[in-house]
Amino acid sequence: MLGSFTDPLDCLTAHLMLECSEVLAGVKPANLISLVNRTRPCGRNLYQLWQLHHAQLVKRRADLTFVVLKNGAQAVLLLCYNQDQLERHLAHAGIRALLHKAGYEAGESCTSLVNELRGRIASNGSFPHEIGLFIGYPAKDVAAFMGLVKLPFACQGPWKIYGNPAQSLALAEQFRCCRQRMAAILATGSSTALQQDYSRHPFFLPTN
Repeated sequence: MLGSFTDPLDCLTAHLMLECSEVLAGVKPANLISLVNRTRPCGRNLYQLWQLHHAQLVKRRADLTFVVLKNGAQAVLLLCYNQDQLERHLAHAGIRALLHKAGYEAGESCTSLVNELRGRIASNGSFPHEIGLFIGYPAKDVAAFMGLVKLPFACQGPWKIYGNPAQSLALAEQFRCCRQRMAAILATGSSTALQQDYSRHPFFLPTN
């Protein structure tokens, strides 16, 4: 798919849009994206393209915020989110309560919470378990994984699912469909597809 975008900035944009499909569709507050420093079969190195073109990318997709959580010689780890969506998500009382149990200060702004998360990743080099709350995994699954509530392990999906799996599996399927639909849009190779507002795109409306 990326091979159809001959311009390097278009190629990088298309890849990040695919990885942010659920965020662009408005069904997920944030996503984690890892850009590995290696040449892909198409001949492009997305890690290098990020280093060269991230400022242009940010201007092109002003509806997305990209925060570098970890930047190394072999890979860069990004948290991509829509500011309004993430603020609403993190404002939920249940999410706030779980973050407080994880050591985050009560009443912190969305930006402060993201900065705290980034600082934790930088200080210990691993993924804090509460990162699932930031990227829209069901709170019950994250809380059970963290050991804050006792629920039986149900199954392995894109994340570990606990308790009644029905809603979690339905959400995972919704995420998968968003990715599939974005791939179909980007497969056209049209540069105009790289600047659209997908929150109202017919592919992503709730009725679909």
